[in-house]
Amino acid sequence: MVHVELLTAEDVGLMQGLAQRITASRPDLVNSDASYGELAWNWGRGHAADGGSWPRRLWFSASELVAWGWAQLPRRVRRTDGSVKDITSAYLAYQVDPEHAGLVDEVITWFDATAGNIERTVLPGAADGFALERWAAHGYATDPAALGDTGSWSQLNERDLTDVENPVLPQGFRVRTADDAGPAAAVQAHVDAWAPTSYTASAYDGVRQTPAYRGDLHVLVEAPDGTMAASAILWLDEVNKTVEFEPVGTHPGYRRLGLGRAMMLHGMHRARAAGARHATVACLGAPGHPNARGLYFGVGFRELSRDAPLIKTAG
Repeated sequence: MVHVELLTAEDVGLMQGLAQRITASRPDLVNSDASYGELAWNWGRGHAADGGSWPRRLWFSASELVAWGWAQLPRRVRRTDGSVKDITSAYLAYQVDPEHAGLVDEVITWFDATAGNIERTVLPGAADGFALERWAAHGYATDPAALGDTGSWSQLNERDLTDVENPVLPQGFRVRTADDAGPAAAVQAHVDAWAPTSYTASAYDGVRQTPAYRGDLHVLVEAPDGTMAASAILWLDEVNKTVEFEPVGTHPGYRRLGLGRAMMLHGMHRARAAGARHATVACLGAPGHPNARGLYFGVGFRELSRDAPLIKTAG
C-alpha cells in the first residue's frame, strides 16, 4: 500500500474548478462523479462516515489542478433500515484535463497501487477514446454486469432553459424549499425516496456545509398531509451558468402523480431566475431502468454523454 492522503474539502473545491474548466470546453469529457454538483453531493453526504476510506492524489501544472484521483476503498455501510452492507471492492472517481491527457497513466498506476490486489472499478467517459485505450492497456476490461439490461452505467442528460413550461401540481400539493421546510423535512424526503439508504441528518449537515449548496435551490413537494413527497437538490455552477439536479427522488407512495415532472419544471424556473441558462441531470441508462430517463426526457432533456464501466479483477 502506498502512502495515502485523504480527500479534504479544499481538495473538492479544486476538483470543482477543474470540472468547471472542462465543462466550458468539452462537457462530454466530464467523467461520472466528476461534475461540479456531483462532487459537492458525494463529498458532503459521505465524508463524515466514509472519509477515512477516501485516499486521493492531485496533479498540478504550475499552480493549476489538471488531474485528480479519488479512491473509495472497502468499507462497511450502515443504512437507515438497520442493515449493513460490506463494500469489498475499490472504486475510482477521477478526472484528467484533456490538455494533459497523458496523466491518465499516472492516475491508473496510483489507483492500482493504492487499492492493492482487490477488484477495482472505474467509470471513464465513453467519449474519451484515449483514456479507454490506456485503461485497457493496464488490464481493465468492460464490466459485463454493469452493461446488462439492468446494469448500473449512467448517462448525463442536458437541456437549455429557454421555453420551460409551467409546472402543474395535483390539488393540495405545493412546492417548498429546504430553507423554509427545515433540515428534518429535507432529510426525511430523501430517506423516504431512496430507502434503504445511508443518508442521515449528519450526512445532510455535510451537504449543507459545501460551498455549492443553496437551500433555496433545494426543492421539495409537500403533500396535503404534510409528507414531503418529492425532493431535488440543484447545484448551480455560476461560472458556466448551468445547474445540475442531483439527487432527484419521489416517495414510493406518491409516484405516478406527476410530482417529479412538476418539481423538475419548478426547479428549472428557479434555476433560471438564479442565473442558469442550461441544466443537466444524470440517470441510469440501461433499458431495464426506464423510469427516471422517461421523466427527464419528458421535460426536455436529451443525452449528452455516458460512462463506460470498466473492471479489473483481483489476481
